[in-house]
Amino acid sequence: MTDAPSSRPEPGGKTFTSLLEQDARTRRRNAAEARFRAYGLAAITVAMLALVGLLSSILYNGSSAFRQTFITLNVYLDPAKLDKDGSGDLDKIAKVTTFGYAPLIAKAIESEFERPGIGVEGLKAKAAAKMISKEGAAELRRFVLANPERIGETVAFRFLASGRIDGYYKGRVTMETAKIDKNVSPEQLLLADQFKEAGILETSFNWGFLTRADASENRPEAAGLGVAILGSFYMMIVVLCLTLPIGVAASIYLEEFAPKNWITDVIEVNISNLAAVPSIVFGILGLAIFINFAGLPQSAPIVGGLVLTLMTLPTIIIATRASLKAVPPSIRDAALGVGASKMQTVFHHVLPLAAPGILTGTIIGLAQALGETAPLLLIGMVAFVREFPAAPPEGFFDPASALPVQVYNWTQRADPAFVERASGAIIVLLAFLLFMNAVAIILRRRFERRW
Repeated sequence: MTDAPSSRPEPGGKTFTSLLEQDARTRRRNAAEARFRAYGLAAITVAMLALVGLLSSILYNGSSAFRQTFITLNVYLDPAKLDKDGSGDLDKIAKVTTFGYAPLIAKAIESEFERPGIGVEGLKAKAAAKMISKEGAAELRRFVLANPERIGETVAFRFLASGRIDGYYKGRVTMETAKIDKNVSPEQLLLADQFKEAGILETSFNWGFLTRADASENRPEAAGLGVAILGSFYMMIVVLCLTLPIGVAASIYLEEFAPKNWITDVIEVNISNLAAVPSIVFGILGLAIFINFAGLPQSAPIVGGLVLTLMTLPTIIIATRASLKAVPPSIRDAALGVGASKMQTVFHHVLPLAAPGILTGTIIGLAQALGETAPLLLIGMVAFVREFPAAPPEGFFDPASALPVQVYNWTQRADPAFVERASGAIIVLLAFLLFMNAVAIILRRRFERRW
């Protein structure tokens, strides 16, 4: 900005003007501009600090969810308990419940007491077996059913440690808190330290957090995001297959072919209003139409995808129309001038030039849908789901969960280990969102054209 010249009277009555000196008005204007810049810089600084604080808190609380404590034991698969008649009949072996496998785990821990330097006075094998997750017996049973020929052998099996033992190595549990905790004792923590020194216990990366299904409130260490990730993936497939063709087609018609009258004005106003409707309203609509009227199953990705499609369509239509408007009219005039039809002009010239904006708007709309929780709660996707949905198309109708709903579900549970799991799930969700936004930027730069 060029400063206004200052002027001052001379003794002869003439006015002397200098470009090097500012008058009072210019100084006030420059001071106001400096203050405005300072306000903007302060606002950006506060926003960045808040973002860094939020991300730091999530990473600090959730990074430990990707590490898990494991205990490796040599378990003797006793035929007297697992295959009493020695027939090897899988149906008879399957009748042995997890209660029949618990003594095998206790005996395996008892055999570790024979090692030098391992053993705590007053701690019996049955109490020490509680250091193993309650999921351990179920995992051992699944292993035996998958490998019945191993009955009678001693196998090295890697068990999940219980939530309290895992929390001990993550700082949530101490010797003092163990004295008043009914789920763990100081003696068990001492034995865990001995196991760690002997190489029996270790903490390593927890792939199960990404691949396992959800677990009950008594087994936080076994809870995973597998079903939620698959359910979110199925929903995004449904949303993409519906919103992209419908949204782009509606945008092209409204922008290029529809007559400009009061009907199209009403449609445009309603599209803009729908983009501002709270997402929970779409959940109520989906519950009424897709579940109560159409009879689709609750907690199914197909219903979640349809609800998110209704919610995402206005966003994609608005973004697509803005991209079409950004194409210069000269492109259309030139195509029509050389004899192209209206449809050829749109699909051969206008649409390719608008493709970067359309793809960007679509991916951002999908990212917004991926993080929605309220409409999914109303259609029952908050249900506890242990089984993985089948492959498409049957899997679209199987019960499933979703990443944001899984976060909500875990925050409602009492065990502090689930708070860690919820923060870890937020990290996974943010990673998906960052990936989708990065793809949008890459596609925009890849297909962007200059004119």
